Amino acid sequence: MLRRLGSLRSLAYGVRGALGKVVLAGFFGLSAGPVTADEITIAALGDSLTQGYGLVQEDGFVPQLQAWLRVRGHEVTVINAGVSGDTTAGGLARVGWTLTPEVDAMIVALGGNDLLRGIAPEVSRANLDGILQAARAADVAVLLVGLQAPGNYGPDYQAAFNAMYPELAAEYDVRHAESFLAGLEAVAGEPGALGRYMQSDGLHPNAEGVALIVQALGPQVEALIAEARGV
Repeated sequence: MLRRLGSLRSLAYGVRGALGKVVLAGFFGLSAGPVTADEITIAALGDSLTQGYGLVQEDGFVPQLQAWLRVRGHEVTVINAGVSGDTTAGGLARVGWTLTPEVDAMIVALGGNDLLRGIAPEVSRANLDGILQAARAADVAVLLVGLQAPGNYGPDYQAAFNAMYPELAAEYDVRHAESFLAGLEAVAGEPGALGRYMQSDGLHPNAEGVALIVQALGPQVEALIAEARGV
């Protein structure tokens, strides 16, 4: 997902290190059999954290989330629309062909790479706005997952970046989660916790870390499913 953390070590992610680009493997290849009439299809539009960088396929976010939801009785297929290194601009460029007719709902988890590249918040916001416009046009329910910026770029940048997720969620009347990594942030105060739940790059979660992320985000995805079903 990220080129270099550098001085942004205080980012809410609580992670560090560098990441080279990775070729997306198995894109749209996680559906377990044909979709039934009652099944909900969710597209997870994101970056390396969504894509499952550094993990075998079944340990990534999308397969773990799908398994968690199915164990809880939801007939759901989650499509992996995560691309390592992607920005909000990349998400906007591919949202059109991500929102295929079978997609009922979408998780949008983008912006971390914008932040670490110092992209102006108004640019990121415009890209997210375009993604939400596309979802509205497709009549697709959305969960917009944000993150909190540190103060490295100054208070104005921080305030603008932090505000764009809840403000866009309110403008488009979509669901909002404050942080993709809330499950890891919850254990960040435990001695050695990040080491236990992160890969060796110090940046991406390992399989156990992904499980914590899914447990924290899962209830909000359940609410998204209910919305997609019109419940």
